[in-house]
Amino acid sequence: MAIEDHKDVWIFAEQRHGELSKASFQLLGKGRELANTLGQRLCAVLLGENVDRLAQELIAHGADIVYTGDNPKLKNFQTDTYTHVISKLIGQYKPNIMLYGATHIGRDLAPRIAQRVWVGLTADCTGLTIDEETGNLLQTRPAFGGNLMATIKTPNHRPVMSTVRPGVMKALDADPSRTGEIIPIDADVPDDVMILRVVEIVKEAKHAVNLEDAEIIVSGGRGVGSPEGFKVVSDLADALNGVLGASRATVDLGWIDQTHQVGQTGKTVAPVLYIACGISGAIQHRAGMQGSDYIIAINKDPDAPIFGIAHFGIIGDLHEIVPKLTSELNKLKGPA
Repeated sequence: MAIEDHKDVWIFAEQRHGELSKASFQLLGKGRELANTLGQRLCAVLLGENVDRLAQELIAHGADIVYTGDNPKLKNFQTDTYTHVISKLIGQYKPNIMLYGATHIGRDLAPRIAQRVWVGLTADCTGLTIDEETGNLLQTRPAFGGNLMATIKTPNHRPVMSTVRPGVMKALDADPSRTGEIIPIDADVPDDVMILRVVEIVKEAKHAVNLEDAEIIVSGGRGVGSPEGFKVVSDLADALNGVLGASRATVDLGWIDQTHQVGQTGKTVAPVLYIACGISGAIQHRAGMQGSDYIIAINKDPDAPIFGIAHFGIIGDLHEIVPKLTSELNKLKGPA
């Protein structure tokens, strides 16, 4: 089939326990932009059990069409069952582009589908645009440990597939008045496809650090001075009901666990408030948090690059400034 016969931008709408993920709405925001540029439709693929009610939510956030696969066998994500259904759907409708969130599920599912439909996959993208001369999708991702950004295009095969970092793309505001088409699909899963069966979920694993969904992040950099220096940063995060982040340098030094790392080689975040304590602002770190609504930088060096993107800057020793901020915030809270 010729490339020009492939139409529409698709996103995989990830849901867990009947709730759509934030990454799904972020993909719709970027997908809407790509579809408008190409003059094509934005479609979402939604699988699960009793998930039809979520279809209108996807339309309100930008989808023109939602393909719904409702089957008890799809209630819990399994690579083999989801791959079987989506691969058949791709073969039937021939999308031009398909995007997945670079979540645990997306990183598991996308390469399996890419192999099944015999196309490539660009992983962990932080930027997506359309080359208006050729119509090709330009996929930007960190390379060589985050030391440079590579732009990849796939001119000869369709669909073009990418996983996209959560927190990079912006979701659109919901418009309840939007209308779209909901198309039920063949979601049959033969028994021999179900290699594994979920008998019981005893306890859902919880991530110790959830930077991507945090509305407030307080991060520490090399300026904290030591592993113990993170205590003042952590106290401020607690006072704000926020999450503790960190720069790559502190992770490399072994001062804090990698799950806290913000940046190109860590988590890309876009909270309402980001406070950078003792972080100079290397390009890799800035790329991972510059989408924050408000950035406050605290650093002794008035020429630190972080001040170039900060909305508010405080020049001084974080070990003097941060405890005072924490104290004042705790006073506002009053007695515990």
